[in-house]
Amino acid sequence: MEMPPKNEGQVADAVPQNWVDIYAPAFARPYLRLSRADRPIGTWLLLLPCYWGLGLAVATDPVGGSLFDLWIVLGCALGAFLMRGAGCTWNDITDRHIDAKVARTRSRPLPSGQVTVKKALVWLVLQVAVSALILLSFNWFSIGLGIVALLPVAVYPFAKRFTWWPQVFLGIAFNWGALLAWTAHAGSLSLAPVLLYLSGIAWTLFYDTIYAHQDSEDDALIGVKSTARLFGDATKKWLFGFQVLAVMLMALAAIVALAPLQSPVPLLVALLAAWGFGMHLAWQLKRLDINDGDTCLRLFRSNRDAGLIVSALLGLSALL
Repeated sequence: MEMPPKNEGQVADAVPQNWVDIYAPAFARPYLRLSRADRPIGTWLLLLPCYWGLGLAVATDPVGGSLFDLWIVLGCALGAFLMRGAGCTWNDITDRHIDAKVARTRSRPLPSGQVTVKKALVWLVLQVAVSALILLSFNWFSIGLGIVALLPVAVYPFAKRFTWWPQVFLGIAFNWGALLAWTAHAGSLSLAPVLLYLSGIAWTLFYDTIYAHQDSEDDALIGVKSTARLFGDATKKWLFGFQVLAVMLMALAAIVALAPLQSPVPLLVALLAAWGFGMHLAWQLKRLDINDGDTCLRLFRSNRDAGLIVSALLGLSALL
């Protein structure tokens, strides 16, 4: 089978032969690239904590799930795609001058001139507006949480200018879905989803530090801060700590949520989710070479599978 020719506007770190470059209309490609539709891993990393929260909420509910939970599953998927796109659009607007100085990012639509700032802002508003329509279908508690979530999304692009820990701000934003999906089902918050949320933040510190090592040299030249630069050669020790913290918080969330039900099987399955999650992070850590950008990108992308392990087993726990 003959491969299609390389698209001239393809972004450097996009998935080769992705659907945007092959199938999307030419006029839409710059905007889809701006939303990272050609790099779906970010959507997965935003979506999967939503499924964690929903799975644990249903597993905790004596009544179980309902048809509305199917809409939560679909609504979170659509919302994750749109809000990840909106967040990336905002990030690229604020970082366009920095991106132009970094080898991996200078081919993005704004620094490469594929899209103007004015058109990017219009695209940003459109994505947020459609996301808002989805959010309005949930209960008032979830709507409130969704509105509050805009704050860390807005702040994150600036974090690397004033702190060595911008990954914390990313974790706050990217794992908000664990809280939102829980409340979409339960109508209120409790300790268990908060623990699950904190587990997700530790996970983000793990995977985004790996991701940031791709740009550590360029970041040092232009003065951009990150945990990758902060940890340096001690990165593996720090990542091991984040791995342990993420697994412990996830296991504790399962115990707090399910132990009062006095039904051991769902609890054991939920604890198995934390164990499987930890094993995947350990697998990543064993293979990590912070000086090999290709390995860092491959391991970063593998976190989709780490998150899917949790989603599948918490979903199974909810069915038992």
